[in-house]
Amino acid sequence: MADVAREAGVSISTVSHVLNATRAVSPETRQRVVDAMAATNFRRNVLATALVTSRTHAIGLSISALQNPYFANLVHSIEKRASARGYSLVMGDSHDDEEVEGALLGTLLDRRVDGMIIAPAPHSETANLPRVLNDGTPVVLIDRHADVECDQIAPDNVEPTRLISSHLVELGHSYIAAVTGLPAIQSTEERIQGFEAAIAQGGPGVKSTMVRGNSKAKEAYRAVRRLFSGTSHRPTALVVLNNAMTIGSMQALKDLGLRVPGDVALTCYDDFEWADVFEPQLTAIEQDVKAMGHTAVDLLIDRIDGKAGPRKVLRTKTIYHHRNSCGCTN
Repeated sequence: MADVAREAGVSISTVSHVLNATRAVSPETRQRVVDAMAATNFRRNVLATALVTSRTHAIGLSISALQNPYFANLVHSIEKRASARGYSLVMGDSHDDEEVEGALLGTLLDRRVDGMIIAPAPHSETANLPRVLNDGTPVVLIDRHADVECDQIAPDNVEPTRLISSHLVELGHSYIAAVTGLPAIQSTEERIQGFEAAIAQGGPGVKSTMVRGNSKAKEAYRAVRRLFSGTSHRPTALVVLNNAMTIGSMQALKDLGLRVPGDVALTCYDDFEWADVFEPQLTAIEQDVKAMGHTAVDLLIDRIDGKAGPRKVLRTKTIYHHRNSCGCTN
């Protein structure tokens, strides 16, 4: 900074004000400082700044299944918003594993991130989240709620799942199966609630079964193959409760020689970027990933900046795309 100050012909404090936007500086002086930074190849010492300000301007992100297009899009939304607000992102994949998540959160704490955005793994609310919250680090939960005291944002799960399940009941299906996600996480439990509510509304003439796909394509593939391999009393409709499992389920039906929707009607939670060019086109629930990611970052930075108030537990809206995998004319 002293080199920059000499080059620009200003004081070190003026260089600091330009770097940190702590005081108004005339446009001419600011430009001299910027030019001097370029001439001296100046780079801010982030570690030194963090020691002085107790801020790293870094947000930690713990999220699962980064290979899943939904989570990849969510990470993109978070990173874009964080960058726009002057924060960098330090992230890792929890693999939805309690021990992996615990180690990851410990690493993020060691790196002194200013706050964390977490998609909690199963059992996180008892195993890992208390440690982070007791440390005093601001936290926002994303995609999944948990019974802890911090800001949270997740999609509506119950009603959208009830909607796509009820639609199959209304079309006359009397035996409907659901492929469910990873147990012990809020989104799975709520989507099961939505499915069960639709079946109950259908009355005693509507039967159902659930198979576990654990939120993964390969496990959904195996579960659906087992479900439809028998020749008697097979479901005529399928509700799949995330996009990775939809891929596995459709591949299993194809390998069994079953057509969608001719032999098996299908609806799913989570839309794909290319769902409307699929054949059949998927009747699906789309999440507002952009709103979720941006809101999570804004909530977290508010807490980092010391803004008080009761915790916020928010739900983002979803969009119902009625296409033809359910058996309707598109």
